[in-house]
This record gives sequence, C-alpha cells and structure tokens, in this order.
Amino acid sequence: MKTLLVILAHPDDESFGPGGTLAKYVRAGVAVHYVCGTRGESGTVDAALLNGHADVAALRMSELACAAQALGLASVEYLGYRDSGMPGSADNNAENALFAAPLDDVAQRIIAHIDRLRPDVILTHDQFGGYGHPDHVKLHQATLRAYQLRFGVSIDLDRWIGDVRQPVVSVTPAGSLPDVPSLYFAVIPKGIVRFGVRVMPLLRQDPRKFGRNGDIDLVKIASWEVPVTTIVDTKDFVAVKTTASACHASQRPPGQQPSWFVRFLFQRGNKREHFSRVYPPPAPGERTHELA
Repeated sequence: MKTLLVILAHPDDESFGPGGTLAKYVRAGVAVHYVCGTRGESGTVDAALLNGHADVAALRMSELACAAQALGLASVEYLGYRDSGMPGSADNNAENALFAAPLDDVAQRIIAHIDRLRPDVILTHDQFGGYGHPDHVKLHQATLRAYQLRFGVSIDLDRWIGDVRQPVVSVTPAGSLPDVPSLYFAVIPKGIVRFGVRVMPLLRQDPRKFGRNGDIDLVKIASWEVPVTTIVDTKDFVAVKTTASACHASQRPPGQQPSWFVRFLFQRGNKREHFSRVYPPPAPGERTHELA
C-alpha cells in the first residue's frame, strides 16, 4: 500500500477512531489522506473554547489541523457539507447538510478525490455509522455508490448481516478489476459495548442515554453486527493517538471523559483497532492484521 484514503464525517473521527492505524501506516511510509465530510458545525462546544475562532466550524477545523499534524497525515480536504447533527435534530435538514444531500452528489465528490489520489485502500464508516450518526451512515452509502459509479462494483451487505456473513459483490463488466481500491470499514468491537450495556445499569446509568448529550443508544449499537476481518496492532502508537485526540479539546477526548466507560472503551481500543474488509470480499472466517 502506497496511498490510503480515509473518508469520515467529522473532525475527530480520524483520531477517536482509527488514529493508531493511521499513525502506524504513516510511520511505514504510506501517504494517508483524510477527506472529511463536514466541518463539525453541530458539535457541542464550550463557549470559552471559541475565543479566537469565528465559529464552531473554524474551531473544529483548527483542531483537525492539529490532529493531522500529530498523526502525520499527507493532506486534509473537506467535501463541503454541513454537519447534520444526531438523528432527529433540526440540523438534519439544515441547508447543505450532509444527511439531506443527494447521494449521487456526495458520491461524485468522493470520486473526484479518488481520481486525484489514486488510493490503494479506502477506509470509511460501516453501514450503521458506528453509533448511528446520520452523517456517518450517509458517507458509508455514498462511498459504496462511488464504487458503483466509478468502478462498476456493486456491494450488497444484506447477506453480511445475516447468517452467511458475506458481502455480495457484483462487477460490471464481469471479471476482476485490478485498479479498484480495497475497501474497509472502521468497526466498533461489539463485545465491549455489550459489556457496558450489562454493567451500566448496576451503576445506575442508562445505556440507552449514553454520551455527552445522552443521545447515543448503546443497546441498539450492541445489536448491530459487522463482522471483523482485520485487527491492526496499534500498541506502539497509543501516544500518537492520544496526542491527536487531545487536539479535539472541544469534543472532550475519550481519554479525558468523566464517564468511566468512555475512558475504558478508549483505553481498550488503543492497542488494537478493528476493521471489516468488503472489497475484495473476504473468505469465510478470514482474519488478517493489515489493511491491504
């Protein structure tokens, strides 16, 4: 792999999620480029942090620039959409919100970056958006649509969620396409989420009202099954990921959260990061330790 293209929705998704993996590949000489769907305008921000910034978007772009430097990213670009907020919020339908954008419009913007960078591997959100964020889901859908429009590769995940646990991939024209980038989803390991769902009620905490704003349902997240095909060892890059995450001070980095469970999740996730490969389709039960 020479070039890795990361397509995620918000400033901080790159650090709080696969930051250790990104840092690892940068260290290995891979050019890691981040295309960010929005500027994070809907994120909750303490007013004091806005000093010196025109608005929330400017603050969060500054934080992403800091994180990109810590991780060593080759570039950061924006798709140009507005943060849509969590499900049901008024921001879902705000002007230029990613959630409300036409799917093919988003896909074409992604294709422009694919054509410019010619990546060997693309990494994006899973079909559930990790924790259900509308922008995460939309970028997942748009990335699959980009594969269909640009390469003639259609990926059907319906069977992946069922008993077979295999994505159905069709190629038009039929046959292999050697220039198609491998496609991976960043995955939240469900075992640790299910542990939290069991333990939190014992501590008088509601797992259905998790997070800073109480708008994350851990019970629902635990029910979303995405098979893990790849586990990357990132223990040597915990410090880099922690530094990059700290850049996103307005979003309360996971390691600094008052919630013990958030800190626990972050600490457990620092040493190994989980992914699902959907193209080329994995063999049944396949398990690897590198993105390729």
